[in-house]
Amino acid sequence: MPTTQYDLPVLNDSMRRSAAAWLILGLAALVCAGIYSILLVLSRTPVVQELTPFIDFFHVALVVHVDLSVLIWLLSLAGVFWALGADRELPAWDRTSFWLAAAGTAIVILAPFLGAGRPLMNNYVPLLQHPVFYAGLALFAAGSCSHLLRSLLGGRPPRPLDGPAALHHGIRFSAVVTAIAIAAFGASWAGMSTAMDGQVFFEFLFWGGGHVLQFTYTLLMMIAWVVLASASGCHFELTPRLTLTFLLLLALPVITVPFLYAAHDVVSPGHRLAFTELMKYGGLSCLPLGAAVLASLFRAQPPVGPARYLRAALLSSLVLFAVGGVLGFMVSGLDIVIPAHYHGSTVGVTIALMGLSYHLLPRLGFGPPHQRLAFWQPVVYGGGQLMHIVGLAWSGGYGVQRKAAGLAQGLDRVGEIAGMGLMGLGGLVSVIGGVMYLVVAYLSIAARRP
Repeated sequence: MPTTQYDLPVLNDSMRRSAAAWLILGLAALVCAGIYSILLVLSRTPVVQELTPFIDFFHVALVVHVDLSVLIWLLSLAGVFWALGADRELPAWDRTSFWLAAAGTAIVILAPFLGAGRPLMNNYVPLLQHPVFYAGLALFAAGSCSHLLRSLLGGRPPRPLDGPAALHHGIRFSAVVTAIAIAAFGASWAGMSTAMDGQVFFEFLFWGGGHVLQFTYTLLMMIAWVVLASASGCHFELTPRLTLTFLLLLALPVITVPFLYAAHDVVSPGHRLAFTELMKYGGLSCLPLGAAVLASLFRAQPPVGPARYLRAALLSSLVLFAVGGVLGFMVSGLDIVIPAHYHGSTVGVTIALMGLSYHLLPRLGFGPPHQRLAFWQPVVYGGGQLMHIVGLAWSGGYGVQRKAAGLAQGLDRVGEIAGMGLMGLGGLVSVIGGVMYLVVAYLSIAARRP
């Protein structure tokens, strides 16, 4: 019996243009996030720091860096999936959604140089308390929501149920989960007192919906895993019906969200704990499909050609996501095991999307990725991040606190110093891997075919 082929075909020129535009937006966000990471270093460098326009430019730059490298990058890549999951050509709608999101991204990037300051380091969507920054985020959100609505209304999975059709259903599940996350943001807003302000207000505002949004990212990562496994020559032998069932299983935990809002006041400890438990235990629903992908690797033939870099991305993503998931069950306080957990999980998602972008770039009209660079990029990036999170988790075992820095960390034992040293070295290596990804993507886009 032949193995089912799982892929995301580009069905028409309108789909190609829309998917390419959202991919380039995500890449632009990563480039600018990298520039802000350099500014983060300069803002703590003697002499140079005196030239920065703000007293607290470190935290200002950190807010923009996080929003670009996590929120805008991941939602832009979600936009690529939603474009590929639509079969109706609606080019005017596509252009409007994209340019709203692109304008919002540009404003977020420029906001610190337009007077935005007063950073808030709340979870999920850190903010600068300034109308310009709010306007940028609002425009990006409007464009993403418009694109999401277009995906929900303008796409119909093909029949009969084959590999691509199962993945199209999974893309629609991700769109529905994202819609639930947006509804959760609205419910949090409605459930809070107008007297609240500052970081506490935004922490509660983004808590519920931010947790739900992680299910969107995990769903898209799983779809990317299946595509990468199939494209790199793994023996992924699940039937389309069973693959669809496992994708649905991953989305099912979010049906509890309305009940969690009904059971707990938005600003109560019970609300925070409920959504933490939802992500902790609901995330286990990814195990069946993840195990199937892992099993396909054990029966795979050695990859050749483009399959080598696709397999490397798949393996790196699997390892990082698994390590992040295990660390999630080890969290017992406010130490730096927490960032070790979410760095592992988020970077696992990111590497899967990077690998999928390598697979999609030639299909979207660009040149093929540079094979050697594309192979080593996920190895370097994933290896650096693995060192980074192992160092964080190691130091967390000594009680190093999550949001302490510099002398406030109190590093006075050999184990603490070694752990944080490994963390720093891993961070440097992962930065090199991130730059390699941007180089591979640039070379592919520069070789665009007519």
